[in-house]
Amino acid sequence: MSASLNVAAPIFEVEIVEDDGDWSHVAGLDHLIETAARAAVSAADGPVTGFVSVALSSDATVSDLNGRFRGKPKPTNVLSFPAGDGAPEGQIGDIILGLETVQREAVEQSIPVEHHVQHLVVHGVLHLLGYDHDTATDAERMEAIEIEVLSKLGIANPYTGELETGRSE
Repeated sequence: MSASLNVAAPIFEVEIVEDDGDWSHVAGLDHLIETAARAAVSAADGPVTGFVSVALSSDATVSDLNGRFRGKPKPTNVLSFPAGDGAPEGQIGDIILGLETVQREAVEQSIPVEHHVQHLVVHGVLHLLGYDHDTATDAERMEAIEIEVLSKLGIANPYTGELETGRSE
């Protein structure tokens, strides 16, 4: 009789916090965020255990945080803060989305706000996992991962607008 080993898969969780702003017009928002975060984690180099918090916020809150922690007192679409000392056990970090900027950018780019939210969540999670875009090489690597992850979600390349299928046509 062979023994079966019960090996637990890494547990990754997403906590969504409604912080500020009226996000109610974005259909299925919790599912979109959860799906995007899990897709980003699946592209990581190895298993990821822990949780991220995603705060649905306003430009005013994002501007305040951006000023206090990055010295840039202006709104932006997404901020990512890796967990620091004193964070709850297992916390990977926080992602904060700025409603008005997210909406405006989606309109400017002629894309569904749902797709933009998912792109920003993928982008934020990748930052929390250690990816960045400070150099051209790092940016190319991070963008390639974003494009691949978003393609699996059926979302066009945010940098070209084309859907990457991985197949030659």
